[in-house]
Amino acid sequence: MRDHGGVNTDSSAGPQDDTDRSRLYPRVTSFRFRRGSLTAGQIRNWERLWPTMGRDLRTGPDRTTEPPLDAPAWFGRTAPLIIEVGSGTGISTAAMAAEEPEHDVVAVEVYQPGLAQLLGLVDRGGLTNVRMVRGDATVVLTELVESDSLAAVRVFFPDPWPKARHHKRRFLQSGTLALIADRLAPGGILHIATDHSDYAEWIAELLATQDPARPHVIPLTYDSPILLERPTTKFEGRAEREGRDVNEFVYVKPQVKA
Repeated sequence: MRDHGGVNTDSSAGPQDDTDRSRLYPRVTSFRFRRGSLTAGQIRNWERLWPTMGRDLRTGPDRTTEPPLDAPAWFGRTAPLIIEVGSGTGISTAAMAAEEPEHDVVAVEVYQPGLAQLLGLVDRGGLTNVRMVRGDATVVLTELVESDSLAAVRVFFPDPWPKARHHKRRFLQSGTLALIADRLAPGGILHIATDHSDYAEWIAELLATQDPARPHVIPLTYDSPILLERPTTKFEGRAEREGRDVNEFVYVKPQVKA
């Protein structure tokens, strides 16, 4: 489904219960650091696979700027690159990567058990086109990725931060959209999905009021060069059972800058 700005009116969604107020970074961030322990199998996967398939961002007030992402060296090839912001447990990441082997995917997540689960999915599926970064997606986009370099950015079910006083913590802001647009290559795709109606309204307004003088994205009006069909995760299935519709936004960076 493609939604170019239309939204629904249900507002029952809220933050997940297994989150807390801890932060990986001292500044205001758009995520919550969810505590969780690894299973024995996940620990084995982490110890065996993370050194080559994953990267931890530096944390703390004294951290320095991250070195740029060298995707060709990391993947061992040159291919169109997709950044997925907030990959969760990796169900969608692994399934979509398997369907588009011609693309490389970097999944960005802070939740270690989720990344460990994705490692297992990638290993069992024999996928060679997935890598992972543990840390803040804003840092990834700001410091690791160059302008005009990404085939796509996916933001599936970001934390809605439903209380008004917390809206500043939402990942999708006018500045973030401009940053994403700058990092997308001309013709690159921004694909967003949310089951929270207020956040959908927020996103629609931001997309509709972009400053054309800055890097921006517009509604996609032709066939997408990347896969748009997502598998239904357990969280999305729960939203459907609870009557919360999923809104999707598919936008493209213009081929010629305004």
